[in-house]
Amino acid sequence: MKSDDRKTPLFETHVALGARMAPFGGFAMPIQYTGIFKEHEATRTGSTLFDTCHMGEFRLSGSSAVADLEALLTCPIGSMQHGQCRYGLLCNESGGVIDDLLIYRIGDHEFMLVVNAGTQENDFEWINTHCSESTTLENRSDTTAKIDIQGPGSPDIMNALIPEGIKDLRFYRFKDATYQGESVLVSRTGYTGEIGFELYAPLHLAAPFWQSAMQQGAVCAGLGARDTLRLEMGMPLYGHELDDKRNAAEAGFSRAISADKPFMGDSVIRDPARHREALVGLQLGGRQSARHGDTILASDGSPIGTVTSGSFAPSLGTAIALGYVTNEYAHIGTETLLQTSRKALTATIVKRPFYTAATAREAIENFCS
Repeated sequence: MKSDDRKTPLFETHVALGARMAPFGGFAMPIQYTGIFKEHEATRTGSTLFDTCHMGEFRLSGSSAVADLEALLTCPIGSMQHGQCRYGLLCNESGGVIDDLLIYRIGDHEFMLVVNAGTQENDFEWINTHCSESTTLENRSDTTAKIDIQGPGSPDIMNALIPEGIKDLRFYRFKDATYQGESVLVSRTGYTGEIGFELYAPLHLAAPFWQSAMQQGAVCAGLGARDTLRLEMGMPLYGHELDDKRNAAEAGFSRAISADKPFMGDSVIRDPARHREALVGLQLGGRQSARHGDTILASDGSPIGTVTSGSFAPSLGTAIALGYVTNEYAHIGTETLLQTSRKALTATIVKRPFYTAATAREAIENFCS
């Protein structure tokens, strides 16, 4: 861990609880507590806490905010309802992804953008440069704490801690609420595939909320489990599956890309001739996994692509990976080889998500006592 890594408001809490810390996105972050696989399983079967205070929060407001966001982001903005969240991509002129982010519609002309830690400064500069003079952009990252509580046990914990309750909160929606008498925002999106919530609060409430959730039965989890959970769901990690050099359409997240509205890089993203590769899911035959940068080979040994993420999948009992392959090989059932530093591993292209028993979209009343 570098001495110049920034600390979240939960840093002292993590250290006191014995977390293994390491740098991530410019911050000192917990990688694991009791172990990645234990924390992974706790998320799938109970409830876990993730420190996501390192992520960035921007506020956009003004009469031109909708038009500016429509032009900047791949997803539709004007059709969003108040209290709705949406996943979108911030792209450059060549169709590369500057960042993937969540958009929250606060009001008619007010939005919150939740961006990745490592891209925060570049995101802010890009958005600010391309906004109208009548749009106000604020970076509230340094005054906002963000904690994710994930898993089928999380609704009962949130109902115990948030006086307004969360039984009315639908998937990809948010609401204003209170915690210890102060205003907070609670949303239901999640990156793990399980039902769960995000709390946005003043910095000084982060540690009390964390401790209170633990007292209600939540288990502390680190970025290691967060990565295996998102990989089982086939979700992208910026810098691995997405970057500013690769055409956004190749990642296959069509639900985040509008089919008709104009936006930055749209002509390149919508041009099939520019789609030379496709992101695929790869299921291996054993526990040994491939890693970012490993070469994907056809069955005859010829190179056809590159692994972007790989790990053992605790919920599946086998290793899985994501990677880009040339279009001719991007078909379910295609047999491949993954050339690791030690040996070539056999893998089959499979449908995503890898894990299909997740609870994120289920009715919330199924999880409330």
